[in-house]
Amino acid sequence: MEILTALIVGILFGCGTYLLLKRTLFWIIVGLALYSHGANLLLMQVGLFRGIDPILKAGLKPESYTDPLPQALILTAIVIGFAATAFVLVLAYKIHQNLLTTDMDQLRGEKG
Repeated sequence: MEILTALIVGILFGCGTYLLLKRTLFWIIVGLALYSHGANLLLMQVGLFRGIDPILKAGLKPESYTDPLPQALILTAIVIGFAATAFVLVLAYKIHQNLLTTDMDQLRGEKG
């Protein structure tokens, strides 16, 4: 299962990198979203440990508890990633509305 998750993370990062190299602003935003999803999946896989609930009970070793920190980090990263993606999409919409283009070369002022 870990190999499959590592493969999916690699595919997400690879597709995100490919989309970041595109010339259109929309595909760059989708590439950043794929990076965000890949990082979340990587955090989930690193923190995956099937122990018992993190409620202290007498007689149990601390090593048998599941660490809740990776779950909290993933939840926070999902919320921040969603907010950042929404902000960048609105920004791209306003850029398209004002400049009538989303081509990165035209936005930089280069001929192409």
